[in-house]
Amino acid sequence: MTVGVVLGMVILTLFFGGVEESHRNPNSDPTSLILSESIEVPLKRNRQGHYMLVGQINGEDVEFLLDTGATDVVVPERTARRLGLPYGNRGRAMTANGPITIYQTRIAELHLGQILLTNIDASINPSMDGAILLGMSALGQIEFSQQADTLTLKQTALKQKPG
Repeated sequence: MTVGVVLGMVILTLFFGGVEESHRNPNSDPTSLILSESIEVPLKRNRQGHYMLVGQINGEDVEFLLDTGATDVVVPERTARRLGLPYGNRGRAMTANGPITIYQTRIAELHLGQILLTNIDASINPSMDGAILLGMSALGQIEFSQQADTLTLKQTALKQKPG
C-alpha cells in the first residue's frame, strides 16, 4: 500500500508539473502553418500575459520570451556559453534595472517553428538569467499580429527549416 501511495504521488507530481509548465510556456512545441507564400507560427499567451516559445539557435533548443522593447536578441551569458556564441565588442545597455555591460554577438541561425532567420544581431548579458529575449533584431525581419490571446509570427519569404 505504501508503494502504491508513493507511486501515486510521483505520478501526480509529474502530471501537475507538466500542467504548470504548459501554463508558463504554452508554446513548447510551436505549430507552423506552411502556406503557399508564407510560414505562420501562432503563439498562445501565457498566464502572465507574455508570449514564450521554444525555438532553436544554431540547432540547439532554447526558450524565447518575445520582447518588442528589446533592440536585439538578448542571450543570458550561461546560455551563450552553452551555445558557443562568440563574444564581440563590449558595450553598455540601459535596462529597467539600470545600465549594464553587454557583449555583441551574432546568431548564424535562429528558428521559430519553421521560420528561419539568419545572421541576427544579438547581445550577451552577463547579468541575466532565464529565457532569451527575442528582440527587434529578429522580430523586425518578420510580421507579427495579435488577435485575442494569440500572436502570429509570419515570414513571407519562404525559408523553411531543413528536415
